Amino acid sequence: MTALFGIDLKGRRVLVAGAGNVASRRVKRFLAEGARVAVVAPVASDDIVRLAQHGDLTWEARAVTPADLDDAWFVLAATSDPAVNDAVAGWAEERRVFCIDASDASRGTARQAAVSRHGELAVGVISTDRPDPKRIRAVRDAIAAHLDTGGADLRRRRTGAGRVILVGAGPGDPGLITVRGRQALAEADVVVTDRLGTTELLVTVPYDVEVINVGKSPDRHPVPQDEINRILVSHAREGRTVVRLKGGDPFVLGRGGEEVHACLEAGVPVEVVPGVTSALSVPARAGIPVTQRGLSTAVLVTSGHAGADATSVAAMAHGTTVVVLMGVAALPDIVEAGLAGGAAPDTPVAIVESGTTADERVTHGTLADIVLIAGETGVKPPAVIVIGNVARPDLLASQIAATPRRE
Repeated sequence: MTALFGIDLKGRRVLVAGAGNVASRRVKRFLAEGARVAVVAPVASDDIVRLAQHGDLTWEARAVTPADLDDAWFVLAATSDPAVNDAVAGWAEERRVFCIDASDASRGTARQAAVSRHGELAVGVISTDRPDPKRIRAVRDAIAAHLDTGGADLRRRRTGAGRVILVGAGPGDPGLITVRGRQALAEADVVVTDRLGTTELLVTVPYDVEVINVGKSPDRHPVPQDEINRILVSHAREGRTVVRLKGGDPFVLGRGGEEVHACLEAGVPVEVVPGVTSALSVPARAGIPVTQRGLSTAVLVTSGHAGADATSVAAMAHGTTVVVLMGVAALPDIVEAGLAGGAAPDTPVAIVESGTTADERVTHGTLADIVLIAGETGVKPPAVIVIGNVARPDLLASQIAATPRRE
């Protein structure tokens, strides 16, 4: 039976004998773990040479000797000569230094696991019999897929310091949360959630996880921001992992910066997991590219709460795409200011309600008539408003029709 141990190589010297393809692949693992890598080999691959030139590792162009192992914490014997690898493994055995023998795992005292990382956890798979790299990678990938889709409870079992993980849930479709966001939900003792874009994700949370809804709507703010900050800090101080689940990206008009500041000011560790922002993904899912060659090469994202500020008015007048979040109530003022600022009345406008969800609806119009159309069709939040030539309802169809086809 082979014992499994996690070895911390950060800041410690790792000797790599050999600099071919096998060594090149494994060197990157050591570097990712923060090891000080020393390569000894007469000839090196382009990857090793490049890493040495950048100062990521040292390379000595000569044959390996027993003295190279004297201050090493770990050794990889990966030359093209099995006899040399076996000799290096023997030298390591004499010095009581763990060694991977790339030619014959049975000759070494360690094996390199196929590893996947999931937040605070790393899962490693090794062969306890003959080495079988393809097999252990297949098993690793199957386990990783299970963990990354929220298939396992990753909560801490021992009490320790609390923390806050600020997670962007994406625009609404649960498939558009990031892998790290899914992992964070599986680690949560408490989830502090918004109204938007989180409902289906909460189905995956175990029943004994405390869920606190602090969601806001345009005319109803049941939990002030200061109270949200207090909730995050107080639960973390009790030793809990608190996931703050916010729609879209927490740093794009989401007040995520304020919540991070509150945590840091209180001495609470905080991690930020970016999300897929609704400002770009909702139009994309609806077939609206916010930039398009020949139409718009820039995009301005603004909040409806800010109204029609000078920057957004100028952008509309100059043909820049303007994306407005939380802007349904302010739409009449934004349109009026845009027209007064020089934007053309026939400038296309698209309003995407409940983007990326089963309730998605797209309403098209122009600056001249969008307010009337939105009123008649009952447009309501949550919605993303896109103003500019890219919002033409026939844009993609016309672009595709104009693209020459290869026979």
